[in-house]
Amino acid sequence: MNVLIVGTVLKDVYLNLDSRKESFEIDKHGTRWLNLSFDASKHYFFHRKSCLGGAAVSLEVLSKMGLEANIINSNLHLTEDGLSSSSADSCRYILISDQQACYFAPSDFANTPFIPPEESYDYIFVDRSANLKESTINRLVSYLESHPRTIFAFYLPATHNPKLEFLAQIADIVFVETPSSNSSNLSLKNDSRLLVYLDEHSISCRNLTEPISPNRVDLSTHLSTYTTASATILGGIILGLSLETCLKMARINVENSKLDSTLSLAKLRYLASTSSSSQNLELIAANLLIKPKGILAADESGGSIKKKFAKLNIPDTYESRRSYRNILITAPDLEKYVSGVILFDETARQSTNTGENFVEYLTRHRIIPGIKVDQGLQKYPNSEETYTSGLDGLDRRLNEYYKMGLRFAKWRAAFEIRLDHENRILTPTKHAVINNCYILAKYAKTCQTHGIVPIVEPEVVYDGYYSIEQSAAVTAKILDILFSELNTAGVNLAACILKTSMVIAGKHYPSPSTPKAVGSTTAKVLKNHVPPELAGIVFLSGGQTVEQATDNLAAVIKNGPFPWPVTFSFARALQDPALYAWKGDNSNAEPAKSALIERLIANTSVLN
Repeated sequence: MNVLIVGTVLKDVYLNLDSRKESFEIDKHGTRWLNLSFDASKHYFFHRKSCLGGAAVSLEVLSKMGLEANIINSNLHLTEDGLSSSSADSCRYILISDQQACYFAPSDFANTPFIPPEESYDYIFVDRSANLKESTINRLVSYLESHPRTIFAFYLPATHNPKLEFLAQIADIVFVETPSSNSSNLSLKNDSRLLVYLDEHSISCRNLTEPISPNRVDLSTHLSTYTTASATILGGIILGLSLETCLKMARINVENSKLDSTLSLAKLRYLASTSSSSQNLELIAANLLIKPKGILAADESGGSIKKKFAKLNIPDTYESRRSYRNILITAPDLEKYVSGVILFDETARQSTNTGENFVEYLTRHRIIPGIKVDQGLQKYPNSEETYTSGLDGLDRRLNEYYKMGLRFAKWRAAFEIRLDHENRILTPTKHAVINNCYILAKYAKTCQTHGIVPIVEPEVVYDGYYSIEQSAAVTAKILDILFSELNTAGVNLAACILKTSMVIAGKHYPSPSTPKAVGSTTAKVLKNHVPPELAGIVFLSGGQTVEQATDNLAAVIKNGPFPWPVTFSFARALQDPALYAWKGDNSNAEPAKSALIERLIANTSVLN
């Protein structure tokens, strides 16, 4: 099988710049740009590196998969030492500082030629780098019409270009970079074409989806990342591999390739056969816990948000709930402080003021969307203790949520500490703890089976008259039983996150806990009762005041280091200032967003 690649050979020149920040400016999207008037004598470049990009990436991928591939109008080929030297059609520079990239590219890339080859090709692949004039498109179409056995693969970029729509309509295999203005038209065609959708976070085709690490595109350009994925899938299809294997190999190639070196077919086959969904889950969990960010909990159920609104006389309507969540999700620079957002089912189906689905909006801003999947607390017969419902139908819901783009979930169990007349701990009983932890473990295992990272939340409710020592004893008992149940259920702890209460005396205890006591006691309990292989820990605010939650979080962090990442997943301690600024009036949306960001800055600043 031979493949003719129609595209442009680029040269990407990477320059690492020292990390002093005085010559960088941050735009409204949070992107750091180099001030071109900077004093070069005060900065230093190092690790200069250039690599061939564009169509050269497609050539390398297909050649390393054992296919005979050529680039139109180019003698570039793969040797044992890599791609042979070749003059690039266009050049661009990528300046790197503190893992942030600043691109300098020509306004017009060189036009991609198409001189009809004399020999016949089994496949023609117009890759993402192609810059086609109308006359070039016409020559390409004429060639395809005269070679009906040639299979045509086409990459449709996200930028709207009417000239390319016709090529997408006649192609046998179409790689659609989402969001694309043309993608809906393509998907409505009921024909035999293979449509593959690619974005920064996932690769999908038909009913299959392969998530990609959100941070994989940090230094590799978008062009190289998408080209690697599409060329790998095309290579797998040519080799007759299953679609599932093709998508998996594409993810592996994207996540493991270096800037100037993709993986061989042998390596791809090996990693695809040995990798499991658990490895990808571990990657998602690690990205949720990336420092210094937290997780925003915006997952209030209908009853919970109704109570919040009632305090401020805000009407509890579908539109008022959407407007409020729009404020939280579209706050400027949210991605600088938040790695993930936990949504409620209704929220996951709602959209921003501009009509973009919240899940898609978060994903586009490199924030991982998650979902609350438990269905609330139920009381045991003849008891004040509770268990969490929601296991019925969980498989079906998780399957739907995964298809919607949600990549982690949360399940809460609640434990209230009650004392008897002799000040001894009466609840939670051992039965309630074991049963709730069993449910948490069953939920966590089910999540991982569906490709979703579970957050397990055994909350010790911040209420009552108990001491910090009694809080520590109950928390320790719950954690011991929880991790015993998780291990019994076969949950991969490296792809599981614990959301826990801080160890603190009850709200009505005569001597309130100081941040110093909360920090030291919480750290001690966690270090002694949480396995080191756990992905990480996030704290809930659990009824603490806004300032109290931040002060106690800072105190816990000071008692590190810890064997796992530690951060926050607050709801009220982040949302309350925004809610009180908004008050149900959308003219207050901007002050409300500012109030949220102010609390996020306060909490992320204590994580360093």
